[in-house]
Amino acid sequence: MNTSTASLAGRSVSRIGYGAAQLPRLHDRHDEAVALLRHAVELGVNHVDTAEFYGFGFANAVIRAALRPEDDVLVVSKVGAEPNPGGPVPLRIAQRPEQLRAGVEDNLRSLGVDQLSAVNLRRLDTGPGLRPEGDQVVDLDDQLATMIALRDEGKIGAIGLSSVTRDVLRRALPAGIVCVQNAYSLASRDDEDTLRLCTAEGIAWVPFFPLGGGFPSLPKVTDEPAVHTVAKSLNVTPSQVGLAWLLHHAPNILLIPGTGDPTHLAANMAVGEITFDADTLATLDAVESRSNNVVIGAAS
Repeated sequence: MNTSTASLAGRSVSRIGYGAAQLPRLHDRHDEAVALLRHAVELGVNHVDTAEFYGFGFANAVIRAALRPEDDVLVVSKVGAEPNPGGPVPLRIAQRPEQLRAGVEDNLRSLGVDQLSAVNLRRLDTGPGLRPEGDQVVDLDDQLATMIALRDEGKIGAIGLSSVTRDVLRRALPAGIVCVQNAYSLASRDDEDTLRLCTAEGIAWVPFFPLGGGFPSLPKVTDEPAVHTVAKSLNVTPSQVGLAWLLHHAPNILLIPGTGDPTHLAANMAVGEITFDADTLATLDAVESRSNNVVIGAAS
């Protein structure tokens, strides 16, 4: 397996990690989910991304059961939303300072740890999905004050941001931001300037929806003819080409592809071995970027 690493929260981690958002697909097969995550660790994963609202706590329960201290896996969680069982969208915005603190406490409890190594504040300023309104429109400084207090208390080790603009990131830099999670893919590169700022500041860039999709109107990397042409020439899948492009695009990009299937997991891990020559990379770089700012409504 590729041993390429990058820095995250003061740690050197493999650039191919695992995102737990898909684990709830195995909700009725808990042991299978635990085995899948164990297999990911065996394949070299030492960075797992999760949230309490993934499967209403199911993902965190699997992580707690699967990971051992000797695995030395960096688990990154997030706050800023909370479960919304039975709602039209399975989560609702939770941006107020007291909700951020409650989210940290929920993650601590469900993961069974005394400290969360890193926590992303999901701001929802950009990218696809919900937008805050009413009392959920909270000033960044108030949110960062809460996150810094939680770090000072030892409940979190480091602070990240999610769904933020470059200007918001720049305002937050004095807080010591270690990573940014924005929707970003070969087909949706709205946040190129934000990525460049992260690269300059030594901040990890951890894209979600790294192959697009996620919402019906989001462009999919696997719909791009150039991606299929490259995949055929290298005897790999279009999805693997899309993930490999991210690894080639900037040295601080970390992948967290999620899956509930062991074969798909192995394919994701194998993208670290894919190399592009200059002409191939230029072909992929020339793919048109289309907007990922798809708003699907607001929730309180």
